[in-house]
Amino acid sequence: MAFKTLDELTSVLVRLRLVEPQQVDDCLPLMPRGSHSPADLLDVLGNAHHLTPWQVSQLQKGQTDSLVLGDYKLLYKNASGSFARVWRACSVTTGKMVGLKVLRERWARDPKAVAEFRREAELCMKLRHPNIVPIYDVGSQGDWHYFSMDFVEGGNLRDFISIRRRLSAEEAVRYTLHMARGLEYAISRGATHRDMKMTNVLLSIDGVARLADFGLAGRDEADSGSDDQARALEYAALEKYTKVSTNDPRSDLFFLGAIFYELLSGRPAWEPTRSRDERSNINRYSSVRPLRTIAQDIPQEVVQCVEKLLQIDPNKRYQSATELVAALTPLEAALADGTLASTDSIGTPQPAQQANGPVRTGAAASRANDGKPAQQTVLCVENRMRHQDALRDYLTKHGYRVLVLANLDRALARLENNPPDCLLLMGDSLGSELARGYQTAAQQAEKTPLVVVGVLAESQARLKKTLPAGETTRLVVQPVTLRALRREIHAGLQHLRRQSGRPATSG
Repeated sequence: MAFKTLDELTSVLVRLRLVEPQQVDDCLPLMPRGSHSPADLLDVLGNAHHLTPWQVSQLQKGQTDSLVLGDYKLLYKNASGSFARVWRACSVTTGKMVGLKVLRERWARDPKAVAEFRREAELCMKLRHPNIVPIYDVGSQGDWHYFSMDFVEGGNLRDFISIRRRLSAEEAVRYTLHMARGLEYAISRGATHRDMKMTNVLLSIDGVARLADFGLAGRDEADSGSDDQARALEYAALEKYTKVSTNDPRSDLFFLGAIFYELLSGRPAWEPTRSRDERSNINRYSSVRPLRTIAQDIPQEVVQCVEKLLQIDPNKRYQSATELVAALTPLEAALADGTLASTDSIGTPQPAQQANGPVRTGAAASRANDGKPAQQTVLCVENRMRHQDALRDYLTKHGYRVLVLANLDRALARLENNPPDCLLLMGDSLGSELARGYQTAAQQAEKTPLVVVGVLAESQARLKKTLPAGETTRLVVQPVTLRALRREIHAGLQHLRRQSGRPATSG
């Protein structure tokens, strides 16, 4: 233990503003009877969540220099690269959570590396867009150089896709559109990204994709350090072969296409490698396996969009992020309302509309053409990503087709044009909008075979007395388990089946 006495430890803790004096006073009586051990106090502070496990471990080693940088106390390491590390940190003045990007020690005494690090911060401090992670301030303390940015609750796309494997066309288009809008804005401010990859796109818990790490933005290759050249190797290979300028915005679009490809297929467009020779070989980027051979259910219009982005010839790609946004926007809308064509197992387009009306969906499609029961669809309105994943995974496992929307109005519009079998409304997510959404859906359920399940937050429990409820319009109050929620969905659908004489398919 680096600290010999309690007084020495408490003095450091308070001086560094890691804890408040009152928190120390509250924890001292919780130490083992008769103990005066600094280690015991650290254990108690950790158990009380006044210190994080990482902070405790650093204090046990006596490594205090980097626990607080400027106005920020570091809580734990969130990500690490060869050039810098990102920490979750907290302002000791305001309590605001931020991400703190800290230049690695081995670069801290390199004036060129420090200048490049500060350049990234100063360039990106000018970028303010919903699909770009904002940078707030830049500072240094001794040999430590850092800048603060918004801490995005969620994770990067690489982590996300490792859990989900692959996304629906609707989700993949939506996130790609977010990225395209971020690029469009950055390019309008004179900044290309030049390091578009899955780990540099953060996905917030409310389902918004945001670009991060513009560290190579707008930089000339001749001015790049060895680390930067390693990061830009893929870009250099593509641009050298196609003879375009180093900062051609269409290069960002090509690598955005690779992200789009992986979101849809669950596989990288080209195999990852650390070999510089392989990463510099243009054949690696020109021999991408056709998307249709991996995922045959993707609408043809989406496939064509990916293929255009991944054209080696830059003149055959979208010529700007603005052009890509214009192409993706109607695709997103068509996928959301169910009007975009799907494909069968051999890639044959299926019309979104038939001569006798809309394509079968929801309760109207409870029997397929071959007479076998079709999956029943549950549309969940939830904007928190972790909850979206939990609902999707659990209900899918129990035989339902699950759609998720974050926007209530889009979900209600779908009830008119392409209704599901069940609409699930999450009150913790919707807040005061829950009552409006539930009442509107209940009215639709009087005209259309539809189950509506409203999950009220504890604070909304009083609504159970005022909102309509019945066999197919059901209300439950949190806390509620996924199993209990499934029972409500199943009971409502069973009632519909009894009315129509249809067989059960899920539950």
